[in-house]
Amino acid sequence: MNLYFLRHGLAEARTAANLRTDARRPLTAKGVKRMRKIARAIKAMDLSFDLILSSPYVRAQQTAEIVAAELNAHKRVRLADELGASAHPKDTLASLAHLRPAPKDLLLVGHEPHLSSLISVLLSGSSAIETDLKKGGLCKLSLGSVKPPQRATLEWLLTPKQMTLMA
Repeated sequence: MNLYFLRHGLAEARTAANLRTDARRPLTAKGVKRMRKIARAIKAMDLSFDLILSSPYVRAQQTAEIVAAELNAHKRVRLADELGASAHPKDTLASLAHLRPAPKDLLLVGHEPHLSSLISVLLSGSSAIETDLKKGGLCKLSLGSVKPPQRATLEWLLTPKQMTLMA
């Protein structure tokens, strides 16, 4: 399985958006523009996904939809509470283990520090490894299965700047 991690794009500040909850913060105009470039880079890299799972938070949903639009994959997007900002990596992995059919290429769109914790658990079995997944950053892990014990291999970790240069 190829497991991809994409952090949502640049979002409105909670106060600037006059929103009461973190979950409702949308991408900024700059965030949308940058995510479109990143989506073009994903397409240029010839990546495709059997399934795109997104946090239910607005900014993550928008990020997933921008990527899906570029890849003509709208029907492959699903929301997953286990990718919310306060989700626990073990809950996320348990949810992924129950996906049927098991996807070969899976994109997870979510938040920090959850995505980095998930990457760390898959690489080392604990949250001891620190990664810095920037907004719009993309990481690829390869692994045999998401069922325990999971051990993944880091294939690459790209910054948003690297991604936009590929677009």
